[in-house]
Amino acid sequence: MKKTKSFISCATLTLALMVLLSASAMAAETYVIRVASIQPETHPDLALIKTVFEPYVEEHSNGRIKVEIYANAQMGGDREYIEGIQLGTLQWAATTTSVLGNFEPGFNVVEMPYLFTSREAAFKALDGKLGKELDKRLPKLGMINLGYIENGFRHVTNNKRPINSAMDLKGLKIRTMEVPAHISFFKRLGANPTPMNFGELYTALQQGTVDGQENPLVLISDCKLNEVQKYCSLTGHIFSVCVNMFSKKFYDSLPDDLKKVIDEAAARYVAEHRMAMERGEIEVRQALEKQGMKINDLLDKDKKAFVEAGVATLNEYSDKIGNDIVELAKSYINN
Repeated sequence: MKKTKSFISCATLTLALMVLLSASAMAAETYVIRVASIQPETHPDLALIKTVFEPYVEEHSNGRIKVEIYANAQMGGDREYIEGIQLGTLQWAATTTSVLGNFEPGFNVVEMPYLFTSREAAFKALDGKLGKELDKRLPKLGMINLGYIENGFRHVTNNKRPINSAMDLKGLKIRTMEVPAHISFFKRLGANPTPMNFGELYTALQQGTVDGQENPLVLISDCKLNEVQKYCSLTGHIFSVCVNMFSKKFYDSLPDDLKKVIDEAAARYVAEHRMAMERGEIEVRQALEKQGMKINDLLDKDKKAFVEAGVATLNEYSDKIGNDIVELAKSYINN
């Protein structure tokens, strides 16, 4: 009888020990979030991951979540990032809607010129019904959205002359992204749009292969395009939006407590990023002017031709984007 009790006691102890070891192993399991960007580590996209997102998730997950950052296009460009998230080699990348639109056409609506003329209007739409409708289309691609952020308004730079009206664009060879709507827009204004990989742009400007390009001020500064461009005209023709694409498979694999940590950290990151970009544009403009770049604003009356070209471009691409998404976006224009 004593031997039976001893056997049961030993078995119970062994089982308890196994449970404890199993729980300890589960608690010690770590998850690695690999983040990729074309930006340098000094850009808000990555700087705020390092100073806001990473410390929060590491602290509140008790070290169970680790973050690895791959800057300066080490892992390719936006298209490669989306494919990497789908394959599981990446967990997170802030990709532009211009590239995401190749995977889900609805996101191309954000690339329409003069759809949004203020940050407030853009984020009201993206945090509202428009953004929620677009987000619904991501899980089929194996992704979820951790929040919309920005690169800023896109402006035209060139080495020939200030752009004070649409007439000043005529004949200028302007590098654009490989986005059909962007190309169509600049053709309507009389420019000669030239799609080109961003990695080739600095040299192309330096050698005069193209006269100019269009990008947000922060990127112009970070990539030192002002070294090879004399004039910057604040056309503000497109509000450049980025989507924080996150692996759905990875997110779904997390225990609920860590999902909550990711959600909270992402919300803090998005809020800080938006404030940093708004502050940064003012500071960057002053810095660029101090470094010798000639920056000019456009009068509202001179923007009329730009806006009309934007409306025509939106009408041209409505069917391809999806009329339901276009109408939803339009509802925010004067809202």
